[in-house]
Amino acid sequence: MGLPEIIIEFKAKAETAIARSENGIVAVILEDTTKSGDEFASYRYNFEADIVKAHWTTKNLDYLNKVFMGTPHRVIVERVASGAEYETALARLKNKAWNWLCIPGIADENVGMVKDWIIAQRAAKKTFKAVLPSGETANKFNNEGIVEFATAGIKVGTKSYTTAEYCARIAGLLAGLPLTESATYQVLAEVDSITESTTPDADIDAGKFILIDDGEKIKVGRGINSLATLSGDKTEDMKKIKIIDGMDLMRDDIRAAFENNYIGINNSYDNKVMFVAAINQYFDGLVNQGVLYGEGPNEADIDVTAQRDWLAQKYDISEYSEDQIRKAKTGSFVFVAADVTFCDAIEDLRFGISMN
Repeated sequence: MGLPEIIIEFKAKAETAIARSENGIVAVILEDTTKSGDEFASYRYNFEADIVKAHWTTKNLDYLNKVFMGTPHRVIVERVASGAEYETALARLKNKAWNWLCIPGIADENVGMVKDWIIAQRAAKKTFKAVLPSGETANKFNNEGIVEFATAGIKVGTKSYTTAEYCARIAGLLAGLPLTESATYQVLAEVDSITESTTPDADIDAGKFILIDDGEKIKVGRGINSLATLSGDKTEDMKKIKIIDGMDLMRDDIRAAFENNYIGINNSYDNKVMFVAAINQYFDGLVNQGVLYGEGPNEADIDVTAQRDWLAQKYDISEYSEDQIRKAKTGSFVFVAADVTFCDAIEDLRFGISMN
């Protein structure tokens, strides 16, 4: 009798989508030898006040402070002795729940390995994302799961920060934003000055996340990820961090509801239809929450095309009608397709004035 629970779970997930999205989790890898041993390898902090200062160097405490400035829901920290242990830390993070990764002490030669790991995890349907610094790997990210932070010369009071170091602040900022807001023009009030880009428009077009100085404050130029060259099923919308966050939330919600309430019950046509109906109710909730665009289709249905392809590998279906394909037994597989439109943020204005 588990299937009706899907409807209840999806309704709750839709109603809490905005609150959950602004409570993202940041994973941080820090090089630090203040403590050693397995008991000091991994930490979980809900608040900055939870941090035991004696466990970390002054520099690493500052990085954690920058993460918490963005008000994430939680911060997971993995300690390593050096960059040679990043892969070990990533292995520990693989089966934990988090949204954004940063490694404020990362050297350029290690960026490529972390980039490849994030891309591989997303290909495996994990919704991990990372903020990585520009460097020799610049313009080679080109992935919706990686933000290429490209601003240097960051000064906060008497302190100066490198691009890699301030990735901590950006990851915290992105984790704390709700799905109803984009990172575009978000102000970093603590920053006094930056090395300004001489070609900001070109940088943004190339997929670089930069800060700009508007003469009064330092703020984010545009909330984009590093996806710059579109191919395959990658669309223009997927360059926006806000859109990818919405897609990732939806993917996680549907997978969790399916695993919690659907796996193990009879794969009947009626149950498939009920599952699709539950997803559509979830979409309606996301429209009401402003995550999906109300004028879009925002509808799921049994994927008749995929079902036909699967059946054709096993049976002669040359004379099957579409209705027969739709209702046919498909073993343990459920084929569903959806067409949705995510709500973008207001970022551009074209205002024409006619003078008489």
